[in-house]
Amino acid sequence: MTLDSFPLASDPITAAQLAYQTSIRLATTKGGLRSRAVQLMAEALKQNQNEILEANTLDLEASREMAVPDLVLDWLKLTPERLHTTVQLLQRLSELPDPIGRVMTAIHQVNHCQTYSQLMPLGVIALIYEAFPELAAIAAGLCIKTGNSLILKGGSEASNSNAAISRALCLALEEAGLPNGCLQALPSDQGASVRDLIVQDQYLNLIIPYGRPSLVQQITRQATAPVLKSAMGNCYLYWSPSGSLETVRWIILDSHQSEPDPVNAIEKVLIHRNQNPSSLTMLWNSLREKGFELRGDASLVTEFPDLQLAEDMEWNQAYLAKIVAFRVVDSLDDAITWINLHSSGHADCLVTESYQESRQFALGINSASTYINASPRFSRSPKWGDSVFLGMSNQKGQRRGLISLETLTTMKYIVQGTEQS
Repeated sequence: MTLDSFPLASDPITAAQLAYQTSIRLATTKGGLRSRAVQLMAEALKQNQNEILEANTLDLEASREMAVPDLVLDWLKLTPERLHTTVQLLQRLSELPDPIGRVMTAIHQVNHCQTYSQLMPLGVIALIYEAFPELAAIAAGLCIKTGNSLILKGGSEASNSNAAISRALCLALEEAGLPNGCLQALPSDQGASVRDLIVQDQYLNLIIPYGRPSLVQQITRQATAPVLKSAMGNCYLYWSPSGSLETVRWIILDSHQSEPDPVNAIEKVLIHRNQNPSSLTMLWNSLREKGFELRGDASLVTEFPDLQLAEDMEWNQAYLAKIVAFRVVDSLDDAITWINLHSSGHADCLVTESYQESRQFALGINSASTYINASPRFSRSPKWGDSVFLGMSNQKGQRRGLISLETLTTMKYIVQGTEQS
């Protein structure tokens, strides 16, 4: 079968049913087979790079004609470097230990029995994503590695790119000998299929929406199957009076360096009322030199007229651009309260030289992760550690925080008796 002839999934209900049936068989496959399949997916992307980039060019041309926002165009654009990074991520995934079947001591024991817990696949996962054509390959690698079936539903702006990538991935899975239907892609141009897909709770075990907050909110409201909310932008930093100006500057700049999606970019900065005005001016001049647009609350705009006023609703919203808004607070307690009310809740920062403040912030912030004098910059494949991440989740529960291999598994408790009463 050639790349051009590989079919897309017909409709969401059929796709969900097939994915469910396939997931039962996929869950029992050996880890070595699944790792080989991920490696073959990496090779397929590499071999079909020209076709994928040509398809992406068509998407970019059509999107520009339709006046698609520049933000989405940045997310949509594939380059040889981005594709190479995706290939490397899949190769790294293929080399990681098999998470399925990992046995751990159970938290409780049963008399005359051996009791233990074991990681198992979730079953069927649906990724609904906006632009980011390479995200399909990363999600497919994570799902196949963990023994989960995956249904892809990309946006219409990336229809050609999504089709080319999903076909290449499916051919690799076919070559690996994995069950037919463990990876399916729904046509990008059928908007109704999203609504039909996310209510298939009898077949879907998890839905992951990835894109602008409006997409995530829409899926969360309408879905009947479990949703793992991904988060992007609207991360806060509190600059304590004892904190270093250079540290604040570095964290803001570094957090915006993730490409193409600066998931944990610092977009809001809370400053103590007693902060040195000259330090603020130095920071703002430095950020402006790097192309940032700066905004402030009413008190700052009054004192510094060159700042643009940030409207009330902006403190709750992600800019997803090189924009940073500043706000004055009276204390660390006020900063924690404000962040818990207005942050996206997935990555927030503190710059301080006080150990007491760092402990109070770490315990008081109601977010998935907190950073003390450290950059929250997001990386799908950190240099240290054996992990690959799809994104960040800001919802409470078992799957809060970085979306990794373990996120796509569940725990099964097994009690092995000895026939004694």
